[in-house]
Amino acid sequence: MVALSESVTSNRLRTNADKTQLETRQQLAKLTELPLSALVKPSSAVIDLDVNIDGQLTTADHVATLRRSCLFQLRQLRMFRSSLTLKAAKTLVHAFVSSRFDYCNSLLYGIRGGLLTKLQTVQNAAERVVTGTRKFDHITPVLHQLHWLSVRQRITFKLGMITFKCLCGLVPSYLADVCIPVSSVVGRWQLRSADSGTHVVPCTRTTIGRLDFAVSGPTTWNSHPVELGTSSLSIPRRLHKEAQKC
Repeated sequence: MVALSESVTSNRLRTNADKTQLETRQQLAKLTELPLSALVKPSSAVIDLDVNIDGQLTTADHVATLRRSCLFQLRQLRMFRSSLTLKAAKTLVHAFVSSRFDYCNSLLYGIRGGLLTKLQTVQNAAERVVTGTRKFDHITPVLHQLHWLSVRQRITFKLGMITFKCLCGLVPSYLADVCIPVSSVVGRWQLRSADSGTHVVPCTRTTIGRLDFAVSGPTTWNSHPVELGTSSLSIPRRLHKEAQKC
């Protein structure tokens, strides 16, 4: 922590010790206090840019908070749904619920099936509010009717779009540099995977490592149809503009 404090000071930055929290997995139970210009209290979870991060990186706290927030909004919308047209209801749900699902949802890549089910349940509730579908009616036809992606598909779409932006040079270098086409690797440019636009997936032995964008981004991109694996120079201009909007 002393090194961190010195690093911040050397870069002419200031730390707010009253808002500083310490999060660790192995040592959290052993630590009681730690000096950083003031007392820094250990915490089992911290909030960064409105994302709840726990010590095990399970996103369980974030999913619980997101679920409560979305259900609250749906309860408010349900009270006057009968006064809204279908278009107006969809607009409000997108503004107050779907936008919360999509915010930083790439961080939810690889979450446990139980957490994903909890989020999907909330989205199903949103679809019922919009269409007036009864509680025990099958929800899959409603999903197709609204042309909405499921929660899992929304996460995959976001990762694919970020990777696409890396190809188009629309992201900072720290993201673009980890998306390496096989065709640009010496000794591999003659492989069939190079012609299909495949990207290099770094080797990792840990679950946390597989959640890194350097792994999840190329993995998601490689899972797409070969037609989407072409270079950014041959991608239609319309898709390029869509990527800039996202």
